[in-house]
Amino acid sequence: MTRAAGVVGLATLASRVGGFLRDVAIAYLFGAGPAADAFFVAFRIPNLLRRLFAEGTLTIAFIPVFTELLKKKGREEAFLLARSTLSLLALALLAVTIAGEIFAPQVVRLIAPGFTPGEGTFALAVEMTRWCLPYIFFISLVALAGGVLNSLGHFFAPAAAPALLNLTIIAAALVLSPRVDPPVLSLALGVLVGGVAQLLMQLPYLKALKVPFKPAWDLKNPALRRMLRLMIPAIFGAAVYQVAVLIDTILASFLPSGTVSYLYYADRLIQFPLGVFAIAVSTAILPSLSRQAADGDKKALLGTMGYGLRLILFITLPAMVGLLVLARPLVVLLFMRGEFTLAIAGETAGAVMGLAAGLWAIAAVRAVVQSFYALKDIKTPVMVAALCLVIKLGFSLALMGPLQQTGLALATSASGVVNLLLLLWLLRKRVGLLGGRRLLKSGLGTCAAAAVMGALVALVAYGPDWGDQQAALWRWARPLAALGVGTASYFVAAKLMRLAELGELWEVFHRRRA
Repeated sequence: MTRAAGVVGLATLASRVGGFLRDVAIAYLFGAGPAADAFFVAFRIPNLLRRLFAEGTLTIAFIPVFTELLKKKGREEAFLLARSTLSLLALALLAVTIAGEIFAPQVVRLIAPGFTPGEGTFALAVEMTRWCLPYIFFISLVALAGGVLNSLGHFFAPAAAPALLNLTIIAAALVLSPRVDPPVLSLALGVLVGGVAQLLMQLPYLKALKVPFKPAWDLKNPALRRMLRLMIPAIFGAAVYQVAVLIDTILASFLPSGTVSYLYYADRLIQFPLGVFAIAVSTAILPSLSRQAADGDKKALLGTMGYGLRLILFITLPAMVGLLVLARPLVVLLFMRGEFTLAIAGETAGAVMGLAAGLWAIAAVRAVVQSFYALKDIKTPVMVAALCLVIKLGFSLALMGPLQQTGLALATSASGVVNLLLLLWLLRKRVGLLGGRRLLKSGLGTCAAAAVMGALVALVAYGPDWGDQQAALWRWARPLAALGVGTASYFVAAKLMRLAELGELWEVFHRRRA
């Protein structure tokens, strides 16, 4: 499991680096304005559907059932489930894509009601939505292939696939933007090509493992019906989360031009630590949790979840501190070039700080939710998520006026903390003690090490006599020096405090190197 987390983490790291380069290219060419806002709204739609029908529900419902079939009935029965799922999924996605193409104006009006129909931003968002929508068909098949590969112990190809999307968007932005009108349309074309490329990447690995990834119309398959019974409530759970995401886009469309882009760039910066490690750990532990749940081994299941939580907090707590201290310098360092100005950097930094405050909780929720899914309990996370959606909406409406994008980001963090606390409480009622003392001890040690790191980072980043903030020295040397000092000081502090998670992290990279 540790090695799986390492493989997923390293592959995801490469993907996140590619994602950063993609966002740098977008920021350089389009900044934060009407064109960028239109693309981010258009790209939000297939991403929403991807998480709703693929990663948000299919993988969660598919892996536990597929893993149980592998264990109890063998590969042939498990592969029949995969093939039947492929047939049903492809048919449903084709219908969704066609409907989206027809009703694209209505979809954009729903997602961004602040965009005025008839104006350039609205029309551009509709056009790019139609180009981006077929992406959902291909990426959902990628999610199914990834679920099969993960269950068979192969984690690299599914984790590395997003890198291809980043490459195609970068290539399209650089090569096609001077040749298409409007230039931002090149990004939508890159999204479409990226979806096809990601699916093609999975096929050789499926073939190597002798997985027959082709349709089979066995719709009466009991395992398929069981998976669908799990998937239906999961759709509602994913819908609750995606509505929470949409709240920001909907409300941001009523704020000044560029707000949608500020939130997008901030989210991309937050997704780096979230995706590189938190999602890697959550992805790696789900097959183990599913096997332990199938065996009825609650003690092992709780041990796996606790392991995942401790590692997630060990990474995300210092990441939170670093992002809070370095929000503005990092945004300037990473994005301020071309059309991305210092003023845009300042607005984006506020959103980064708001999201960073709840990074640890949002990451930890993923691991706890996986435990419920492994127990085939999807109803509880759905109900908790629905409650937190109401909480988020209330915070968003209260904070968006005085704090604008920062208020929307803080609302996300607050609802994430409530979500985590409720899930832990309900899981404890379900399975008993969660090893809270060990988790608390680890968390307090991590907080202490992160506090030492934060103080040193602030000293390096905001010490005297560094000159104009727009000077090259401030933009490059200080943030990089602060990051270096912060990373080193955190690991030294963790070593001195004898935090076990440091050794577990070392094991991840040591095994990967071996």
